[in-house]
Amino acid sequence: MELIGTVTGTVTPLPAPRTVPAVALVEEPVAGPGPGSAPLTTGPDTLAALTAGYDIIRQPLGQILPRLSLTLAGLIPHEAAAELSTHCAFSPFKAYGEAELTDRISTAELDPLFTATAAGQPWQGRAQIAEAERSVITFMTDATPRGALLVLVRADGVAPAGEPELAVAQQLWSLVTSHFDRLSAEAAPGALARSRAAADTRSRVIAELTATHSATLTGLLGVLRSRSLDDAAARATATELAVSALVELRAEADRDKAVAEERVDEAFARLADTLRPLLRYSHVRLELGAPDSTRHVAADVAHTARLIVREVLLAVLDQEPVSRVHVGWQVDEHELRASVRDDGPGALDHCTLGRARIGDRLEVLGGRLDIDAVPGWGTTVTAIVPLSAADAPTAKTAPDPLGALGGRELEVLTHLAMGHRNRVIAQELHISESTVKFHVAKILTKLGVASRGEAAALFHAVA
Repeated sequence: MELIGTVTGTVTPLPAPRTVPAVALVEEPVAGPGPGSAPLTTGPDTLAALTAGYDIIRQPLGQILPRLSLTLAGLIPHEAAAELSTHCAFSPFKAYGEAELTDRISTAELDPLFTATAAGQPWQGRAQIAEAERSVITFMTDATPRGALLVLVRADGVAPAGEPELAVAQQLWSLVTSHFDRLSAEAAPGALARSRAAADTRSRVIAELTATHSATLTGLLGVLRSRSLDDAAARATATELAVSALVELRAEADRDKAVAEERVDEAFARLADTLRPLLRYSHVRLELGAPDSTRHVAADVAHTARLIVREVLLAVLDQEPVSRVHVGWQVDEHELRASVRDDGPGALDHCTLGRARIGDRLEVLGGRLDIDAVPGWGTTVTAIVPLSAADAPTAKTAPDPLGALGGRELEVLTHLAMGHRNRVIAQELHISESTVKFHVAKILTKLGVASRGEAAALFHAVA
């Protein structure tokens, strides 16, 4: 396969299924769940493959690509991973790895690879990625109707990956995208609304960029077609016009980013500088968990997170006894999670924290506040702030019965609708059973139903 001027390399066809080292298959089809299905054999490789696949798909959506990248690192060393998944309206492009690479990878660079890579046939070669020609391996799958591309960016000079490693990576990618497709098909109404709002916003942005580029190209064509300019003058004028347009675009982007965004690690550092004086002469030890990310977030998101952490910390310090407080931020594709954890009496609640001061700020951004208090052991307060807000429904839109639920409440309700008990829900969502009970109570109240069964029935009726 060859992409002129962009990609050069060779297609590495997948070996027959029986050569995949992670899963041993028999050659003859046997009767079973479907045509051509074959039983797995036992062995350490089989267990490792199944464990890896399960571990990847059970992650939250924003953590699936990072976990897949870390899992594949032992088979195929790489510096960054990027995906282009056309089935996902909310976030079709994702990247994970070294920041100097992921910050520069663009969908425009992935588009030629998406078009040229054949499903089920890993390709390795050199391509234009992160603003330079680099060594890459691409994996395309048709596990979703419109396909999905995974690109592994590798260091220069590394040996090509072998067929067994490519086969395992291809199968894991197909498994992950099949999981994505099912989530998309079975998405809860709230998630569908957020995806639609994100797709609408993306369409508007693309339209604005198209208009800007069209104006520039029209000007260039006018210069090149002019009969009043000779070749040298036309080239000079066209070059000046193109350079001016590029400078203006980049300057505008820099201005917008400086005003509207903050780097999340720098935003947390500003928070830390304001918290340290509060405990300078206190016996309480402050521990800081800075986010391991250099991505930019909206300024109002960072500002709200700082305000809420300070409010929560002041409430925590009013308790007795408290000897240690941990403040941390985590950020993924979709949200910023700001947490304050103490070792106090475990008596904090929404009333103690002040609903008007904290809850109202979060509601403006579509966020929520989770409190996990364990008497005698301490309290963990977590503010979840979405990185992008969904558009409000118009007056003509029929009200969504589940629209009053927050993101975590929708997750809990989804598990309720599947018949899961509190313990299973707690394990799946990595929260305590007491937090599950709290969410269930709020779900019943917001939906105006009297039992878990009625809540489940309403969910199925809407979904």
